[in-house]
Order: sequence, then C-alpha cells, then structure tokens
Amino acid sequence: MSAAIDSIISDVRQFNRFYTKTIGVLGEGMLGCGYSLSEVRVLYEIANGENVMAADLVRTLGMDFGYVSRILALFEKRGFLKRQRSDTDARKSLLILTTRGRKAFEALNQQARDEIAKLLEPLATHQQLQLQANLRQVQSLLDPAERSTQVKLRTHRAGDMGWIIQRHGALYEKEYGFNADFEALVAEICAKFLREFDATKERCWIAELGDAPVGTIMLVRGAEGVAKLRLLLVEDSARGLGVGRMLVQACIQFAREAGYDAITLWTQSNLSAARKLYLSAGFKLEHSEPHVSFGQSLVGETWTLPLK
Repeated sequence: MSAAIDSIISDVRQFNRFYTKTIGVLGEGMLGCGYSLSEVRVLYEIANGENVMAADLVRTLGMDFGYVSRILALFEKRGFLKRQRSDTDARKSLLILTTRGRKAFEALNQQARDEIAKLLEPLATHQQLQLQANLRQVQSLLDPAERSTQVKLRTHRAGDMGWIIQRHGALYEKEYGFNADFEALVAEICAKFLREFDATKERCWIAELGDAPVGTIMLVRGAEGVAKLRLLLVEDSARGLGVGRMLVQACIQFAREAGYDAITLWTQSNLSAARKLYLSAGFKLEHSEPHVSFGQSLVGETWTLPLK
C-alpha cells in the first residue's frame, strides 16, 4: 500500500472520529427528549417516505429487523404509528404516522435544525457555503446514486462580486502565495464590470452545486471585436466535476453569439489546471513575459482563441 493511500486512510479515520463525536453532541438533545438516535432516524424515514414498510427501514437504515420491529412497536404503544394493509399485497403493512406521531416528528425535526444552525453559526457565510459544497462532493464521490448531482450555471446577481473577490483572494493566497495585490486587482475588475456592464456583450457566470457557488468566470469587452476571458475560478471541493470546462465553454458560446471575432486572456504559467482547460478549448499561446506581481516572480501568458 502506497504512502499516499495510507495518508488518505488516516485522514478518513480521523474525520470519522471527529464526525462521530460531533453527531454524539448533537444527539444529546434528542436523548434528552426521551428518543434514541435510532428512533429519531426511523421516525424521520416514515415521515418523509412514501408507502414505507418495515423492510424498507431495514434496507435504508441498515438496522437489524428485530431492532426495527421493537422501535415500531414502541411507536404504536405511544400512539405515533398505525399500520395500514397494502393495496397491492395484503400480506404487507404500510407504516403511517398518526396526528400525534406527526407532531412528535415536527418537534424533533425543528430541534435537529436548530442544533445544526447552532453548529454553523460561528462560520462566515462563504465558509457555510464551502462546507455545503464539500459535504455534497463527499456524498457524490462515495455514493454512486449521488454521482448524478448536476452542476448548474447561472448569470451573476447581487452579492456575487463579493464572493468572487473573497474566494479569489483566499484560494490564490493558499495555493500560489499571491498577496493582497491580487485580491485588489480582482476587486477592481469586479467594480469595473458592475459599473460598465453591457448585457449584450458581457457576462459573468456562477457555477452552483446544489445551491452552493463552486466556480465563476467572466467575459468582458476588450479591443474592437475581441472579448476578454477573466477571473476563472473553481473551488477545490468541486474540481474533477467538469466545472471549469463548463465555464470556459459558456464564455466561448456567448462570445460567438455576441459577434466577437476572438477571445483573449491573460494567465500565469504556473496555473497548470487553467492552462490545460484553455488548451483543450482551442486557445493558443501567443506570447509570454516574466514579471513580478502579487508578491511572486511569475511568467505572464497571453492566449487567444479565434472565433471567425
């Protein structure tokens, strides 16, 4: 087994310990109300399912059939649950929550939401969104049924520029050591975009995974007949999902529709992932030049894609 795999296994196990501890803390509130976590899970599945039977709970929750049966018997005793014979198979019973059972579920559900909200409260909005995107990606990677999660593109709206500036500043500092000059440049580009926005010739796209922003790109006016591709970014939590390719293709398609003759862009030689995207989309490297910017010694590159 390679050292890399050993490291991944160690990190997964560490996360499992952290997650188990966190869930245990969240579960204390449920236990204080007289419900075990397993009982809460069963109640949730019945409340949110359709035509739920005991066998469905065993399969979905991975519990022993005898354990599930004891929980269901307890719910019936408390007046939370009634059984209704299936119309398609008289040997099977559907599990239906009573009015009392529905009220119990709604109280527990609200308590669970409050506990999670308390857990998220110390995080800034962009950190909450990043956590959401990371959680969805973990589920997508480990559960084949979730891998069809669609990345969607939308155009910019109020508040997006703040997110674009913050994420560029944070990611480029972490991954490439860029200083605050880079974040200032991004802020200037975003401010100019908002002040001079021409909907017939310019666009900004936000890529979303669920409701969480995971990428962005801009197409703005350059010299006569030439568009500029700017501010491509893909969150590390969403890499490998084709987000960057979607964003670049959205730029190219819009540029054609807007009547541009070509698209040009400026990037750095060390941004290897972005350079691969540009190359695969048909961009050609026109020229490169060393420079010192953003606290780094870099090689700036100009790439061009003819459209006509």
